[in-house]
Amino acid sequence: MQHVFHKGTDETKPTLLLLHGTGGNEHDLIGLAKKIDDTANILSVRGNVLENGMPRFFRRLAEGVFDMEDLIFRTQELNDFVTQAAEEHGFDRKCVVAIGYSNGANIAASLLFHYEDALAGAILHHPMVPRRGIELPTLTNVPVFISAGTNDPMCSAQESEDLDALLSAAGADVTTAWFNYGHQLTMPEVEAAREWYQSKF
Repeated sequence: MQHVFHKGTDETKPTLLLLHGTGGNEHDLIGLAKKIDDTANILSVRGNVLENGMPRFFRRLAEGVFDMEDLIFRTQELNDFVTQAAEEHGFDRKCVVAIGYSNGANIAASLLFHYEDALAGAILHHPMVPRRGIELPTLTNVPVFISAGTNDPMCSAQESEDLDALLSAAGADVTTAWFNYGHQLTMPEVEAAREWYQSKF
């Protein structure tokens, strides 16, 4: 997968796995990651799917309707890639924290839904429930931060609440923060994510 890797200055910190939104690329979230932890490794990945020329991490059939077969395949592809990248770049595979926005947050949530040890934690900006009707792996005490917009036209409040409930039921330590905005990623969210991250890592 196309990606960039920046080695951090503090080897005790997690590696931050950056996952952009639709139409983004592997450079989009680097500034955000540095605001959250400028000493951590950064592994930023470009989605392998194109929708009208815009990179994404998995296909969708319509707005908010995921192609489940592709989601499952792409989630495995990403999980395998992170394992390979850990070997290639020499970071601890067991200490990876995802930072995802929109489509990137959805694939990060899908990693949590499908693989017990994929992530040591996650910051999910405007995520949806990736898949329903499955039993989640054990996520005991995995810290997850969800930021949601009260006026988000693409991601309903119910989606965020359901995701919180499903992850919490699997044992994850979930914090959901609400912001009076739409689907865009805002500085108050980034600040809240930074404070949460510093309290957990």
